[in-house]
Amino acid sequence: MAIKEVFLNPTVKQVIFQIRFPNLFYIENKIGDFQLRVMNEFPESTMLHRRTFTWVDMGPEAKLTEIESRLEKEPTGQKIWQFKSPKGFQLSVLGNSLDITSDYHKTYNLEGRDKFRDIIEFVLDNFLAIVALPIVNRIGLRYIDECPIPSKENSAFKSYYNSVFPLDRFDLADVHEMDFKTIVRRGNYRLHYVESLQKVKDEYRLILDFDGFATNVSPKDYLAVTDDLHKVISAEYEMTIKEPVKEYMRQPKEG
Repeated sequence: MAIKEVFLNPTVKQVIFQIRFPNLFYIENKIGDFQLRVMNEFPESTMLHRRTFTWVDMGPEAKLTEIESRLEKEPTGQKIWQFKSPKGFQLSVLGNSLDITSDYHKTYNLEGRDKFRDIIEFVLDNFLAIVALPIVNRIGLRYIDECPIPSKENSAFKSYYNSVFPLDRFDLADVHEMDFKTIVRRGNYRLHYVESLQKVKDEYRLILDFDGFATNVSPKDYLAVTDDLHKVISAEYEMTIKEPVKEYMRQPKEG
């Protein structure tokens, strides 16, 4: 069952929504129109270049000018159009993908303002209005949570989490790092699930990484699919944490 509560101090640290689609060469010509459509929500904009390495083998007799000429003719990077919102959302558009990242996540679709679902809908509706996508190759919704550990002791840890860690074999007190990951089917979707015990700022934390995704989706169905992915992730999170974690999240954030 998905969680129906907005917490004062949620464990989620980052949420990412992404669609991937066939590489479209004409997107660069559409970016100006798209920028105008989303400018009210994303007033800050930049264009970046993602560089790639190019290996050139032209033989021992090759001259530097020949190599430079070859490199000029070959693509060595990818353009990224990036837009930022004062609310803490970052939007990136490439020739074959679009993603929205939030480091200040409040809620997906519960009461209150700054719903992540509303931002997704606003961005995608404006994007699809000017870019005729034939298909969405992949839709992904990812939540990364940094969760408290009361102490590095098995019984205390188990009182907080329904973990998949093999604690009967490896005592948590002796563990420096521990990781588990799997990709499983959840109905019509896939879920990449990760548990990781890590030291963060001198304290051990349980990192939970939920990446739900669907492939070969019709563009008109993007929001319904994203809603389903959120339900899958929320239900998985609900199964992983126990009541003490919810009590921790109900308390005001320190500082």
